Amino acid sequence: MSCGFLQETLPSLPKKPAMSNVSKASSSVKKKTIYRIKNWAAYNRSLIARGSLTLWLDEAVLSSWYHTGPKQRGAQYIYSDQAIEMALMIRSLLNLPLRQTQGFIHSVLILMGLDDLLAMPNYTTLSRRQGRLAVTVAVQPTKEPMHLVVDSTGLKVYGEGEWKVRKHGWTTRRTWREMHLGINADTQEIVAHQLTLAYADDARQLKLLLRQIDTPIASCYADGAYDRWHVHRLLAYPPTQRSTPIEAIIPPCNHAQIKKSKRRYRHIEARNQRVKHMNKIGRKKWKVHSGYHRRSLVETAMARFKRIIGPRLQAREWTRQKVEVQIGCAILNRMTHLGMPQSYKVED
Repeated sequence: MSCGFLQETLPSLPKKPAMSNVSKASSSVKKKTIYRIKNWAAYNRSLIARGSLTLWLDEAVLSSWYHTGPKQRGAQYIYSDQAIEMALMIRSLLNLPLRQTQGFIHSVLILMGLDDLLAMPNYTTLSRRQGRLAVTVAVQPTKEPMHLVVDSTGLKVYGEGEWKVRKHGWTTRRTWREMHLGINADTQEIVAHQLTLAYADDARQLKLLLRQIDTPIASCYADGAYDRWHVHRLLAYPPTQRSTPIEAIIPPCNHAQIKKSKRRYRHIEARNQRVKHMNKIGRKKWKVHSGYHRRSLVETAMARFKRIIGPRLQAREWTRQKVEVQIGCAILNRMTHLGMPQSYKVED
């Protein structure tokens, strides 16, 4: 076979780009912002403390293991709410079924030498008491008004895994629940939570979130899904602090218009000012000036919930699902109180 035949049959290789074009393209790419943690030693200790069983199975729980409250109609409680809550917290942390939860905690009591004094609730008791459990999500008190950040995410109840759906599509029913969270932007604590069906409107849940907060609120950060007139009216005349309006940091929808009104209402004037400001400087600059980047904190909180607690609900009954979300929020707040990273921007 001649060399000329090879030259005619082989495809021509693409030419390498000129060095000048490569340098121009690399120079136009924006450098990624780098952040570093300045309290790494304290944050590292808090991460280690999160794995300690004494954080959940402490002396307070052991001393109040059995129920000592007032009697009720019918069968009486044997175990206290603190003992049931502790068991369900360990279940959510380790992602264990109820039977394995019973066996795990019983083995811990044996290692501690307390199996003769304390009896472990069985899995049927844990399941039955979960639906009637009142979980308190601990929040540290603050002196200054908080900056609230709200958003929602989905938690799976039934359905196949993402890999099976990607390869072959979904064949069975897929059921979801929607979790709505309110985050304190300064402390990154979960201060409000709500579980609804998957098709519930996000904006309609804001009033229920505000009712759970006792601390005064200075501002509320939310995405464009909350750009509704009833939301702006609710923030301008909040039910818990009627004399002090809450500043709404919500981007108006595209092609938003100035609303005319015969009377001067707080929510109408505030939104009109945001629309005028955004039309003047642009949406991107408005987000920088208003501090809209704080809304990413609730995205971080939802990612932490799914990474630590899990992306799906173990319970199948509605009341138990709501308690499971409350327990997950209580776990995240307890971890947050141990310590969170404090980062700073690395300047070039």
